[in-house]
Parts: sequence; structure tokens; C-alpha cells
Amino acid sequence: MPQIKSNIKSMEKDAARHAVNSQVKSSVHTAIRRTTEAIATGDAEAVKKAFDKASSVIDSAAQKGVLHKNTAARKKSRLAAKVNEMDK
Repeated sequence: MPQIKSNIKSMEKDAARHAVNSQVKSSVHTAIRRTTEAIATGDAEAVKKAFDKASSVIDSAAQKGVLHKNTAARKKSRLAAKVNEMDK
């Protein structure tokens, strides 16, 4: 454990950021999972709704700096490919 006041404050800030970032990442994973589950059911309306929500959550995470913009783009691209594969 740090003894210096600034290091103690830094640890507290790190813990708070970690908690928020974990929640955002969890919401991204959940949105992606819900989309893939909708794809498995085959309901086109549910897939579109879930994909739109997932895209929004991924973009939000990238804007907040939780995900790198290229990582967000890759996740959206792979999810879109799965959605488009379902249409065939």
C-alpha cells in the first residue's frame, strides 16, 4: 500500500475508473450476446433492434475511451457480418 498522499489518491481514482470501465465493458458484452442470441432465434425484427442497440453501446464505449476506436469498429463489423449472414 502506498504511503504517499498523492499515490493514495491515485489508487482511489484508479479504482473508481476501473469500476466504471468494467460496467461499460460488461454492457458491451451483454449487447453483443443479446444480438447473437437474437440471430439464433431467427427473428429479423429482434435482430435489427438488438444490433442497433449493440452498435450504440459500442460507439458509446469508444467515445468514453473505454474501447479503442478500432476495437469498436472491429466489434461492430464482426457483428454486422453475423447479422448479414443471417439474411442469406
